[in-house]
Amino acid sequence: MPAVNSSRAIMTDAVLLRDASEADLSAIRDIYNHAVEHTTAIWNDTLVDLDNRREWMKARKARGFPVIVAELSGKVAGYASYGDWRAFDGYRHTVEHSVYVDKDCRGTGIGERLMRELIVRAAAGNIHVMIAGIEAENTASIRLHEKLGFRIAGRFSEVGTKFGRWLDLTCMELRLPAADPASSGNPL
Repeated sequence: MPAVNSSRAIMTDAVLLRDASEADLSAIRDIYNHAVEHTTAIWNDTLVDLDNRREWMKARKARGFPVIVAELSGKVAGYASYGDWRAFDGYRHTVEHSVYVDKDCRGTGIGERLMRELIVRAAAGNIHVMIAGIEAENTASIRLHEKLGFRIAGRFSEVGTKFGRWLDLTCMELRLPAADPASSGNPL
């Protein structure tokens, strides 16, 4: 996938969407850890530290994948990224994305703005399909994805566990304007 212009910054209704920097890692860690501790958005029980988030962002950027933050009144209110969906070359035009919003900023439209920006970047980066893996009871996220053109591709029953219960996974997909299937898809 070709690298996408990383200097892109968009201001909408006092929310600045921009590429994440080292200075944002503490907020990204805090948003992630809150989701780990309190939600089924991340099927992980382990909290992360700054080194983990630093390596995560470094790996994303090394592959030409965006890490975007939404800044509201000088504070990181959410972040979004995408990465490889599967490790095999044949999947090089397909990504799985993640969007997380600070607990105090949920329901404000920040998640939708981050998603819309990810879609723009994916299309510009020769991505053909975006995949969303959503806990099946997260109807707000499913509705948002449907609003943005995603369709339900399937549901896996009891494939994960968190908080002492089995979780179902709803998989959604968005096909973007045709990518070149003959391209390497590798920005490096």
